[in-house]
Amino acid sequence: MSLDPSEALSETLAGALAAGEPAALVTLSEARGSTPRAAGTAMLVMPGRVVGTIGGGTYEWAGIARARQLLAAGEREATLPMPLGPETGQCCGGHVTLTIVRAGAETCASLNAREAEGAARAPWVLIYGAGHVGRALALALDPLPFRTRIIDDRPGEIARVEGARILREVGSASAVAEAAPPGAAHVVLTHSHALDSLICASLLEANSFAYLGLIGSATKRATFLSAFRAMGLDAAALDRLVCPIGGRPVRDKRPAVIAALVAAELIGVFAG
Repeated sequence: MSLDPSEALSETLAGALAAGEPAALVTLSEARGSTPRAAGTAMLVMPGRVVGTIGGGTYEWAGIARARQLLAAGEREATLPMPLGPETGQCCGGHVTLTIVRAGAETCASLNAREAEGAARAPWVLIYGAGHVGRALALALDPLPFRTRIIDDRPGEIARVEGARILREVGSASAVAEAAPPGAAHVVLTHSHALDSLICASLLEANSFAYLGLIGSATKRATFLSAFRAMGLDAAALDRLVCPIGGRPVRDKRPAVIAALVAAELIGVFAG
């Protein structure tokens, strides 16, 4: 199931059930051709609110209306096939089928399991340094399908990190890098060039990362690479070091802009 990590549907549903609020789970069970979202996407519909989205537009509105009709009529389940063409005021050209079920405890348990499974498959992003850019990046990644961890040995800086899903750790960034899981993305943004170098050297030596980004300039990259070559680190690994991060053509140095560009870079790494 394709669920937005920022929308804990199982948590919302559990709260609704506990409060005696009826709810319907609307799932995009089939998607053919061009459609706004992929099959498996879901949303919750209650009499007075909606949590999540299956893509918006006419077919989402129709799904919401049919779900509320189902709740009012006491129905258990309904299917709603819809073409996404001129007859429904849309021009996607695809075809969707919505499955609508009255949600109960079993629905909640199934959602919870699917969310946990999706979270376990999400790639890790490790941010080293909780300064201005590190905090901005953590906030930018919070709603995205990553497991994000930010590390800094300064408790005061870690305390300033925002984001409901972000794992915060006060500790040694270099120690975390040495024990990092293979296939993770690493963004090195510490307050110390010496620490940046230590972290990057450790990750480059292991060479098991999906992405290694280092904040800085082309000059910083050249200086670091020269030192890493002198250490005998593998040339192929060195070629994978991304510095500057976030796309070279953009020269905006505001933390939020850098964070947005790096987030896009990370999505490209894992989705591409």
